[in-house]
Amino acid sequence: VQKGPLYRAAGYPVSIGCNVTGHQGPSLQHFQWSVYLLTAPTREVQIISTNDDTFSYAMYAQRVRNKDIYVERLQDNSVLLHISKLQMKDAGEYECHTPNTDAKYYGSYSAKTNLTVIPDTLSATMSSQTLSKEEGEPLELTCEASKATAQHTHLSITWYLMQEGGRSQATSIISLSRDFVLTPGPSYAKRFAAGDVRLDKLGTATFRLSIGHLQPSDQGKLFCEAAEWIQDPDETWTFITKKETDQTTLRVQPAGRDFKVSITTESTSAKGKPLELVCLVVGSVRDPQLQGFWFLNGTEIASIDASGVLDLRMGYKDRASQGQLQVSKMNPKAFSLNIFSAGPEDEGDYSCAVAEVVRARTGSWQVLQREQSPVSHVRLREPAARSVVISTRQQAVWEGEALALLCKASGVESPLSVTWWHIPQDQTQPKLVAGMAQDGTVQLGVSSGDPSYHGNMRLAKLDWATFQLEITSSTVSDSGVYECRVSEGSQNQARGRHWTHKISVTVRSLNSSLQVNLLSRQPQVKLGDTFDLSCIAGADYSDLRLPLTMRWRFQPDGSQAFRQLIRVTHNGIIEWGDSLSQFQKKTKVSQSSFRSQLLIHDASEEETGKYECEVEVYDRNSLPTNSPARASAVSHPLRIVVTLPESKLKVNSRNQSQEISIISNTNIECNILSRTIGNLQLAIIWYFSPISSNASWLRILEMDQTSVVKYGNEFHTPQKKQKFHMEKVSQDLFQLHILSVEDSDQGRYYCAVEEWLLSTDGTWKKLGGKKSGLTELKLRPTGRKVQVSKVHQTENATEHREVALSCSLESLGGEASLYSVMWFRSRGDTGSQMLVHLHHDGLLEYGQEGRRGHLHCARASPTDFVLKLHAVEMEDAGMYWCTVAEWQLYGHPGKWVSQASDESQQIVLRVLPSETTFPSRICSSTPLLYFLVICPLVMFILLLISLLCLSWKAKKLSQLSHRAQKDKSLWVGLNGAEGWTTDRRKHQEEDEDN
Repeated sequence: VQKGPLYRAAGYPVSIGCNVTGHQGPSLQHFQWSVYLLTAPTREVQIISTNDDTFSYAMYAQRVRNKDIYVERLQDNSVLLHISKLQMKDAGEYECHTPNTDAKYYGSYSAKTNLTVIPDTLSATMSSQTLSKEEGEPLELTCEASKATAQHTHLSITWYLMQEGGRSQATSIISLSRDFVLTPGPSYAKRFAAGDVRLDKLGTATFRLSIGHLQPSDQGKLFCEAAEWIQDPDETWTFITKKETDQTTLRVQPAGRDFKVSITTESTSAKGKPLELVCLVVGSVRDPQLQGFWFLNGTEIASIDASGVLDLRMGYKDRASQGQLQVSKMNPKAFSLNIFSAGPEDEGDYSCAVAEVVRARTGSWQVLQREQSPVSHVRLREPAARSVVISTRQQAVWEGEALALLCKASGVESPLSVTWWHIPQDQTQPKLVAGMAQDGTVQLGVSSGDPSYHGNMRLAKLDWATFQLEITSSTVSDSGVYECRVSEGSQNQARGRHWTHKISVTVRSLNSSLQVNLLSRQPQVKLGDTFDLSCIAGADYSDLRLPLTMRWRFQPDGSQAFRQLIRVTHNGIIEWGDSLSQFQKKTKVSQSSFRSQLLIHDASEEETGKYECEVEVYDRNSLPTNSPARASAVSHPLRIVVTLPESKLKVNSRNQSQEISIISNTNIECNILSRTIGNLQLAIIWYFSPISSNASWLRILEMDQTSVVKYGNEFHTPQKKQKFHMEKVSQDLFQLHILSVEDSDQGRYYCAVEEWLLSTDGTWKKLGGKKSGLTELKLRPTGRKVQVSKVHQTENATEHREVALSCSLESLGGEASLYSVMWFRSRGDTGSQMLVHLHHDGLLEYGQEGRRGHLHCARASPTDFVLKLHAVEMEDAGMYWCTVAEWQLYGHPGKWVSQASDESQQIVLRVLPSETTFPSRICSSTPLLYFLVICPLVMFILLLISLLCLSWKAKKLSQLSHRAQKDKSLWVGLNGAEGWTTDRRKHQEEDEDN
């Protein structure tokens, strides 16, 4: 679109271009225009579409129908949006969108530009006048042009001359462009080059046109045109406003020596009507000084000299003082005689004389030449007979509507006065409503005590014979008979002479019969469909012209109260409720004078509930004051139920069989025969059941409605993901690819198809599902066969003990063969469960990692496989069996492939409760177990402490004994030193005491 921002003035047109390129679809492209208004910049308001007549929202629908807004197609891929008359509320961000017609999405299919609507501040003025000039005289006219636009704009000024023939023949005299370049019109190019025609700018807003020497071709009406220009972001200049001044009438008299005088009658000749006579001078010299004289039946009745002094004869002087007569000099070469109400005394032969004079030295006027006009005979006709008729568009109106009465008089045009009278219902005495005199003076009748009585009434004169009485907001008391009395002539002449007509009018009460009906063509709606609601004022209101406000309410399922959904005022303003935002983006509102319709697209379960509407009728005069509604009524509640659409899904249910060679690739098809129409998504799930009497269905992989692929628990390994994958071949065909088919891939396959619908609240709704027929996959015989012993076994195991289950081969295959074994278990109604898988390469894989310590699988001999269960529990009881597969190398480089397998008979495992023994009883009692463990520990600690104490005391006694023996030996050896011994003993005793 055209680069913005664009600035345009209110009241003027705007054109915005939109062009689309790069599309690969049809050459003819369609366009949709929307706007994000300044009042709600996040809400899209649809304006107009080239392929959808119902695209426009309510606030633009009327303007589109009136061609005030339309789209002009320039080419198949290029259009122009035209708005003939901009409004201030049209400002906003405009978006042009072209729906995608290509098979794929290649880029952006919409673009935006900003439009700012500014006030019209341009003014262009020139006083209207009539100028009479002689050929060769100069002429100067001035034009005042100014603007107050905040944006940077330029002005251009052009002077035009409109000769006889109308506005379409106006020719340019000279113009000052927006770039300040002077350009003369084609007819004035030579005179502009000679300096005879000029355009000067005086100050900031005054532009003067100067013509040095007038020519007869300059005669006509001159005016000035001012245009305001603004430069758009794409550097092009566009005019945004344009104004013309009033016209100046220019008469150019060709140069000549003599002059002639003519008399013309400008008015019809009828009694009581104005009579105007004009005396014109033709062919006078330049700058004449003329005197004028008026004659009736050869007698001079008035004269006016060259200086403008008026002289009236007796009788006419009195009439002039009373305003009944006027003599004036219209311009230097024209004199007029006006009699405002001609009577019988004014009939006769009229003529005028004009004298060219000069001022003599004495100060008197000297006549150079004098010319007399021909005689004009004036005869006044008698006024024709009249009649009066009152008409109205509606003799019965609703309370609050406007009541308009037209009173039209027939006959010859003359000044008229009118009075309106009202005779209320059940009364006989008329009351004066209003009156208008000949001069336009309005007289209002006595009010009924209502202060708004006079403000509610309008009296207008549409032309000389048509008068209108309008009561803008009628009440019931305005019912009755209305009389129009028309009088002619002055007050004295019209006394007692008038023409009348009566009409009866009824004003109906609103409160007595206002009814509202709520209708819907489909009370039960499918999810994702479109439904409509119509709120209609009763059939008696189809002619109602009062402002109506429609208020819609909605009560969702589970709610106890109605909440406002939307309010549409009389002037198209839409107010949304705060708590039901999901309706705004998918609801289209349309409203007429007595009907409101909601069109709700993409229905969801949130729209299930009860709807009601309320109609409020307002008085036109009370709208600006926010007065309460004059009457209101609420419709009955209407329940709308939104349900899921019925699924039309059908899938090919025919069973099939495939037999292929080992390690080859194959495809299994899921063919959809029919599906539900609409924006629905599919989920595809593939299932597999091995060739086994106890096999259950396993989920291989699933592509959900959001196209996310998930593998089942048994197929989540990298090897399985590489082997199985799905492809969407077309909208109705899906394939499961199986690579390098092995013996373990033999079995039955089918697909499950589900239809899902995404609701507006973001949740997925499942419509239905179907299963395909079974496809059985077999391998062509290779000559190899594995035989597992089919002996029926029953094993008894004691609880908490170990048990071994065996699975044996009848015979071995080739020396290059390897074997794998899988152990399964089923219990009660539960399906089979894989316990452990011993692969051909010796790798152990457990069905549940938590059972690794509880189970162990090994190959006891070349033909025997053993499953050991440690510490058997009661829940381990059930049916066990094994599946043994033979593996061989295929291809270069070699790849191990399972080519044959076989399944054993079921082994019944019974788990018996363990016998009760003394140790088991002890272990079964938790308090006794704690006592037997803690009590010996405490006794051992006490015994250890006692032993440590005894050891310490024995060591102390040993030290004392050793000291005593040492003292005795010293006593014998030192008997002579008794004193020292005595002291020594004292010290020793002290030490011992210590």
